[in-house]
Amino acid sequence: MLGYLIKRLLMLVPLFLGITLITFTVIHLAPGEPVEMQTAMNPKISAQTRQKLREYYGLDKPLHVQYGRWLTRLSKLDFGRSFASDNRPVIDKIKERIPVTLSLNIIALVLEFGLAIPIGILAATHRETLLDKGITIFVFLGFAVPTFWLALLLMYLFGVKLGWLPISGLHSLGSEGFTPVHRLLDIGRHLFLPIAVATFGSLAGLSRYMRANMLEVLGQDYITTARAKGLAERAVIYRHALKNALLPVITLLGFSLPGLIGGSVIFETIFAIPGMGQLFYMGVMARDYPLVMGILVIGAFLTLVGNLLADLCYALADPRIRHGG
Repeated sequence: MLGYLIKRLLMLVPLFLGITLITFTVIHLAPGEPVEMQTAMNPKISAQTRQKLREYYGLDKPLHVQYGRWLTRLSKLDFGRSFASDNRPVIDKIKERIPVTLSLNIIALVLEFGLAIPIGILAATHRETLLDKGITIFVFLGFAVPTFWLALLLMYLFGVKLGWLPISGLHSLGSEGFTPVHRLLDIGRHLFLPIAVATFGSLAGLSRYMRANMLEVLGQDYITTARAKGLAERAVIYRHALKNALLPVITLLGFSLPGLIGGSVIFETIFAIPGMGQLFYMGVMARDYPLVMGILVIGAFLTLVGNLLADLCYALADPRIRHGG
């Protein structure tokens, strides 16, 4: 197992370098430069001033030189400074926003898997019944309804029409004077709608995937043998079938890690939540290369870590993988 882990870790290095190189190149090939975005609305800016700004940001250097400098800084865990007017370190901007995004997405992820797995098992064990058909209609609604449209509907219903929940931001006006418990409840009220929308959007596909895996496992010969031996149906499902049905879901869990950072752009933009998604969107619009690369590097790192964890879980569950069988 140790040899398998070392081999997988060594493979991460060239993968990470390849991802950063492609990302860096694509970002710089996109139309528009930071200098153009900053000076387009100011006719008094001369061409000489624009050139000085390009030199200040290092944009006058060849692309491979810019990438080399950026990679050197990254090796020291330095993401550089933002091209925005505040010129703050990128890492400081990320530190301010990342707790909000992580809280939002971790809660949504726990709810997704915590609800989707039981729903998928329930649908599989009651195949072709009224319950299964009702669940199918529910999940197909989740597939069909655009998340941004659902978010707007919920905002209108619970925020505007009924006035039960706030529809934007993270804190109510004057929340600085609230008690700690009241402040926590206030944040919970603000996050309720974004988490509900995020959970419902992913719940549909994940539960359907779990149902298909469970049905496939329940059709295997060893399940028939277990039932023929007189084992209780509950033991057959949860002791024998569930373990194998969960293996493909492990991969999805690994792929969900990058979404903890960049998977909430739509929700944070619609609900005006000051998180990483909103920060990333603002960085892209302003062509803030250091900020965009900083967020994408974190996403790439989480993607590789998620794949590694998924592979390790597979290896633990199936000895043939770790022994090269």
